[in-house]
Amino acid sequence: MSVEDPAIITCAISGAIANRAQCPAIPYTPAEYAAEARRIVDEGGVQIHIHARKPDGTPSYEVEDFRAIRDAIRAEIGDRAVINFSTGTVGVPVAKRVAYLEACRPAVAALNMGSMNYAKYSRSRKEFVFKFVFVNPFEEIVELLEAMHRLQIKPEHECFDLGHVGSLAPLLDMGLLESPLHADFVMGVVGGVPASARNLAAMAGNLSEIPLSEPSARSAGPGPGSQHRDFGYGPPGRPHHWGVIGIGREQWMLVGAALSLGGSIRVGLEDNFYLPDGEMARSNGELIAKARQMTEDVGRRPASVQEARELLGIQRTPQTAGRTA
Repeated sequence: MSVEDPAIITCAISGAIANRAQCPAIPYTPAEYAAEARRIVDEGGVQIHIHARKPDGTPSYEVEDFRAIRDAIRAEIGDRAVINFSTGTVGVPVAKRVAYLEACRPAVAALNMGSMNYAKYSRSRKEFVFKFVFVNPFEEIVELLEAMHRLQIKPEHECFDLGHVGSLAPLLDMGLLESPLHADFVMGVVGGVPASARNLAAMAGNLSEIPLSEPSARSAGPGPGSQHRDFGYGPPGRPHHWGVIGIGREQWMLVGAALSLGGSIRVGLEDNFYLPDGEMARSNGELIAKARQMTEDVGRRPASVQEARELLGIQRTPQTAGRTA
């Protein structure tokens, strides 16, 4: 990837942990998701990462809630953004996660690439605010990848540490993945990689060293009567794509670093509530506007939604993919 490439600006619209007592702008209802989606695309966001909630704000992994949110967003913005569903959770069976992917067919689905300690630490209190083991064994990763392949969904590999990047190579060698890969480096979670420009460069460098695969029969395009898929990866040799996900107020430093290194960026109320000046954002749109400004200030160009599809290795749109998003 290069600074000559346009930068994809992604928004993590709500998350599943934070609530309105912490940030009043977090959307709960499908109509609120749709209103936030409008603000996002109007400010230059071209991919929306979705955790579903029930209208009371409770996290949901039910098909009906994902569908209602997707449909409300699509009714509001059409195909102006790539829809990306989370599959990350604790204690929810893989089959339940596959069910909402199957019913809603997002263009992209996030896939956590390894198990880890996951915590938030308070320096003032000298204790963990919360801590747990985030379990993502290879068995579950493979099961989700097989489902995504069958459903024509591009995986977004969320890598919380350098070892998670290393886990991509064997999956590519096994034929469970095909290049270009799409990885996001999640930085700033206690238990994962610390947030720094040097660590970000190391993760990007390790991803770039993973060889590109040749198109296989599984993705070379459907023949007569075939059920195989075509991701529409574009020209052979397209490099793997990467972006950064900064957790907390260090997000803006990481946005600047990623833009300087040629990567893409994610902001949004799932990851961070605050603008660089410390003011709490009143919407996802405010965070996206700042991300777009930073992109332009360093001489990069925000990607259009079509350019985002090309960089991510997807060509499907809601109009050409039936029930998909």
